[in-house]
Amino acid sequence: MGLHTDHHADAECGGLESQTADTNSIERLFERSNKQVPPWEQQLTLRAFVVSFFLSVLLSVIVMKLNLTTGIIPSLNVSAGLLGFFFLKTWNKIIAQLGGLARPFTRQENTVIQTCVVASSGIAFSGGFGSYLFGMSDVMAKVSEEPAGKYDTKNPELGWMIGFLFVVSFLGLFSVVPLRKIMIVDFKLTYPSGTATAYLINSFHTPKGAKLALKQIRELGKFFSFSFLWGFFQWFFTAGDGCGFVNFPTFGLQAYQQKFYFDFSATYVGVGMICPYMVNISLLLGGILSWGLAWPLIETRKGDWYIADQSSNMSGLQGYKVFMGIALILGDGLYNFFKALLSTLRRFLGQLRNTNMSDTLPADNSFPMSPSHSYDEQRRTEMFLKDQIPVWLAVSGYISIAVVSTVALPHIFPQLGWYQVLVIYVFAPTLAFCNAYGCGLTDWSLASTYGKIAIFVIGAWVGVPHGIIAGLASCGVMMNIVSTASDLMQDFKTGYLTLASPRSMFVSQVIGTAMGCLISPCVFFLFYTAFADLGKPGSRYQAPFALIYRNMARIGIEGFDSLPKNCLTLSVALFGAAILINLIRDTAGKKWAKYIPLPMAMAIPFYIGPYFAIDMCVGSFILFIWEKTNKAKAEAFGPAVASGLICGDGIWTLPSSILALAGVSPPICMRFLSNAANKRFKG
Repeated sequence: MGLHTDHHADAECGGLESQTADTNSIERLFERSNKQVPPWEQQLTLRAFVVSFFLSVLLSVIVMKLNLTTGIIPSLNVSAGLLGFFFLKTWNKIIAQLGGLARPFTRQENTVIQTCVVASSGIAFSGGFGSYLFGMSDVMAKVSEEPAGKYDTKNPELGWMIGFLFVVSFLGLFSVVPLRKIMIVDFKLTYPSGTATAYLINSFHTPKGAKLALKQIRELGKFFSFSFLWGFFQWFFTAGDGCGFVNFPTFGLQAYQQKFYFDFSATYVGVGMICPYMVNISLLLGGILSWGLAWPLIETRKGDWYIADQSSNMSGLQGYKVFMGIALILGDGLYNFFKALLSTLRRFLGQLRNTNMSDTLPADNSFPMSPSHSYDEQRRTEMFLKDQIPVWLAVSGYISIAVVSTVALPHIFPQLGWYQVLVIYVFAPTLAFCNAYGCGLTDWSLASTYGKIAIFVIGAWVGVPHGIIAGLASCGVMMNIVSTASDLMQDFKTGYLTLASPRSMFVSQVIGTAMGCLISPCVFFLFYTAFADLGKPGSRYQAPFALIYRNMARIGIEGFDSLPKNCLTLSVALFGAAILINLIRDTAGKKWAKYIPLPMAMAIPFYIGPYFAIDMCVGSFILFIWEKTNKAKAEAFGPAVASGLICGDGIWTLPSSILALAGVSPPICMRFLSNAANKRFKG
């Protein structure tokens, strides 16, 4: 949906547009409405950051819950933009009813809110609370069945987690700021999520779009209320382990034992409505292949492949579940890493050649353009280049923070040497550029893949006994840098299309990142304190990726000696299968590629089971039927309904955590028993 400039368009089309083109020009529409673009300082309002703070808490809780359950995080940009619009409109109405003069709410201020909220809630993911950070803990060391004292551990504490995030989360912002003109104006990278968010915000601030937005908000509110009340209702029946609707044996007790059941989670149903169909189908397929076929077959080799009484540890069936999942993740991640790297280099060199061969800016000629696009492009480019961010500020900011971080990180993690941190910071800007550029082409951030590479490189460099903590800490450093770099460029694209100043975008991103460095550790610590079984197998919040990341670090240090019999052979086969599936997807053509599963998604149920995939497929099915019966309504209100389901269930986590901390237990245990067990119970 991005706007592009046509080389063949008349360069002096300012007064020659046709009436149709003039009607289609977004920027002319705003000009006719007398909606002036405020200076960058006025785009940064106190009310915007107050609203951003509350929305950041809400979305951070949601991201944290997903982090600690499945690790699948959908894009919440639409929710942030929609909720930001609703809260500021409500704010203005309240001010007007009190007799005050409400300041006009502009699309630029809406963009600032969205940027701040996404930057803040993004720390809940890149902060590693469900992966590398929690993977350092005693809990994960015990679940991983490591020999006592062989490897270091570091348990979560609020102080060091906040300090760690503050010294590593801002580097990515400064690393790519000097490249904003090249990425957005010269190369005209698409940044699909940033573009889609910009079009959403632009539409909100037109009369017709505002009416639709209010209708979307009403739908979001309805399903938010339903989801919250449903979570509250379910709580009454969860007085013990294995109690409640979440343990309903939908397809029978035999299927339930293999994790095939619908757990009535509004969050997963909502996530399923947002995620592409093939993601949800891949999750279910992975669950069928692992829990439906592989694990029952491997269990028949009990006593031969592994000792019978070790089924639940890493030397038994649990080891197959974890390491075969890791193999799929690594195969898919490395394939996409090299694919993205080669594609980035090829496209980058090609665009550099085009730039050198032409006096004009390079353009994507794959889309026919109208004069209206030319006017919009001129207007947006003019505003985007108006407020420069000095290069000296970006360079000095990066160097200053890198120096502070190089000194501070070894104090937080004594296992990590200052010279290792320095090596990461030397290579980080190049990798941040690669990730930001690749994200602009595909909308796919490979931050976690860069982090995994750091785990293996630094972990192997440090070795036993400190390599696990050093590897996981370096993973965090790398992930934060490359993730925030791509996020910032997405926001610059949104700002470019909504005429928000790059300065206001940058300031909003910095403030949002600072909020996230405080909010996310506090939210995680609430989970960590309220749920004593956090991270343990079979618990509600078992943090599957924390275990996976810790075991990746172990593999990097000690090799494959700890794996059970034939686990390495099966893992290598799955590693190769992931690469083969990706090759088939890339060579099949667009028509057939959409029917080929995604190995990364297939790997997620290997450890935790397919129950959440069933919920997500239910969400996909609901959306599919809705699109068949009324496609226009489904496209307009589907994201709002999904956001309501996710937000309502997510926010219920806060009061449920507070009740757990206060020692308030649910009054009823609803448990499902077989007929034979029920007869024994009666006896």
